[in-house]
Parts: sequence; structure tokens; C-alpha cells
Amino acid sequence: MPQDDRKPRTSLVMPILLITIGGLFLLRNWSPGFEPYQVLKTYWPLILILVGLGKIWDSSRNRAAGQATTGIALGSTLGVVAFVLVIVILLGHYQKTRQHDDPDDDFARHTSHVIEMRDLQGAKSVSAVLHMGAGELTVSGGSAHLVNADFHFDRKWDNPTVEYHVSDGKGVLDVDQESGHTNFGPSNNAWDLNFTNDVPLTLRVDMGAGQGNLKLHGMNVTDVELHMGAGKVVLDLTGPRRSDLNVSVKGGVGQATIRLPKDVGVTAHAAGGIGSIRAEGLHENGGEYKNDAYGKTPYTIKLDVQGGIGEIELIQEP
Repeated sequence: MPQDDRKPRTSLVMPILLITIGGLFLLRNWSPGFEPYQVLKTYWPLILILVGLGKIWDSSRNRAAGQATTGIALGSTLGVVAFVLVIVILLGHYQKTRQHDDPDDDFARHTSHVIEMRDLQGAKSVSAVLHMGAGELTVSGGSAHLVNADFHFDRKWDNPTVEYHVSDGKGVLDVDQESGHTNFGPSNNAWDLNFTNDVPLTLRVDMGAGQGNLKLHGMNVTDVELHMGAGKVVLDLTGPRRSDLNVSVKGGVGQATIRLPKDVGVTAHAAGGIGSIRAEGLHENGGEYKNDAYGKTPYTIKLDVQGGIGEIELIQEP
């Protein structure tokens, strides 16, 4: 019996796909405006069709030759190459269309814009809890209402819910949002919340990942608790105080920048997996940081930072 020493055919489908996907993600990192996901989501079944046709052609060619062909599976390889070329052409057309439709809009990918407003309804103090899975959060004061909320988010997120009730003169505000779909790729989710300065406010923020910009200058906040999974936070505590302020920052924040007033007593403590601490205008003693006004003013800011935070900047205003 003759020995069959024919080598099996080599398929280049997976190597070409891996190179293509890696190239798309690399280009996405280099150029944030490049968005391949919508095209891939729509046209990915095309690869099944083209590679399937290629395999049929390979099979027909083998039968015509009367034996299995050695070397590269030419039909399936040509099918995946054709798929890559089609995707490249479609991506080029898609990017040009987006730039032509709205070349300067940073929120072009946002598909929803929701505005919510709540009045105090007679509350003498308010407790606010913000639950944000990921995105960009901005909190500031100066609203004529309890809160004016402006939400921009894409279809990966459900509509935020804003629930508020008052009991015995105390208001309770809860802002929450769920992820509507499990999708890969970037998502856009931006909250801009403006609170009143008129009543004492306790604020708790639970944020999975992203960037937080809490501009609490002038706001009558008494307690701030920030839990953040990953990202960057800027916390502005400058301005005059009408009461003591307790601030707690916990989580795996990559960088925390905390701006502090000069004319209000400040004491700060940092513990846990802290990478580095840079304090401007404060004096360090045994892991505690205090400014010159500490113990000399009617009200005090007490700051406690815990968790795996990479870098902390404590910056006292000039």
C-alpha cells in the first residue's frame, strides 16, 4: 500500500482575522475619533458567507483534481481577504460620512439627551446618592432648584432614573442608571448635575470607572463620600464654609486632585495602597497633613483618603 505523505492544508483565516482585529484596535487607540464598531457589528456575517464560498470552491477544486490539494486553503484565504477589503472600504466611507455630518461635535456618538429637574419641595436638608457605572461626572452648585441634571448617553446605557422624596423636612435624592446592553468598545456617558447652594447637602457618589469633576466651591455640603473603581477625580473644596465638612475618598482611583481652601482649617489623612502624595501648602506630620489655618477657624474640613489610589495631589489655593 503506498504511503500517503501529503501534508494537511494550512488555513490563513484566523491569522488574517487576528491581524485585522489587532490593527483596528491599535488604530482606535491612536485615533480616538476612529470608530470601527458600528460597521463591524452590521457586516460581521459577511465573513461567514465569503469564507463559506471559499471552502466550497476549495472542495470543488479538490474533487476536480481527484485528490486533496496540499498547501494553503486558497478559497477560504481569498474569502477572508475579500472580507477585510470590504470592511476597509466600508470603514472609510463611514468615517467620511460622520465627519461630513458633524465634524466638530464631540458628542456625535451620543444618541440620547435627557434633562431632569427637581425642586426642594420644602426640604431643609438633602441627602443625594449618585450611582454611575462609568463615564464622566460633573457636579457643581448655583442651581435655583434642588438639582438640574443634564444627561448625555449612548444606547449602551438605559435612561437615568431621578427619584426624590421629602420626609420630615429632609429630602432624599437618588440618581441611578443601568447598562442597557453588554457591548464591547467605548461608550459615552456624561452627567452634568447642578445643585442648590441654599440647604445643607450630603453627597455620596458610587462610580465604577471614568472621570469625576466635583466642583463643590460655594456649595453647602456637609459630608462627601466618593467610591470610585478606576479613573481620575478632581475634587474642589475651596470657598467659605458654613459648617464642618467630612470628606471620604475610597477606591482604586488612578489620580485624585483635591483643591483645598487657605482660610479654612484642613486636616487630611491618607492610608492604603497609596502610590504617591504631593501636598502644596500643607504640613505633614506622621501621615497627617494640616494647613496653617487648622484649629484657628470656626469650621474644619476633615479629609480621609483610602484605597489603591495611584497619585494624590493636595493643593491649597494661593
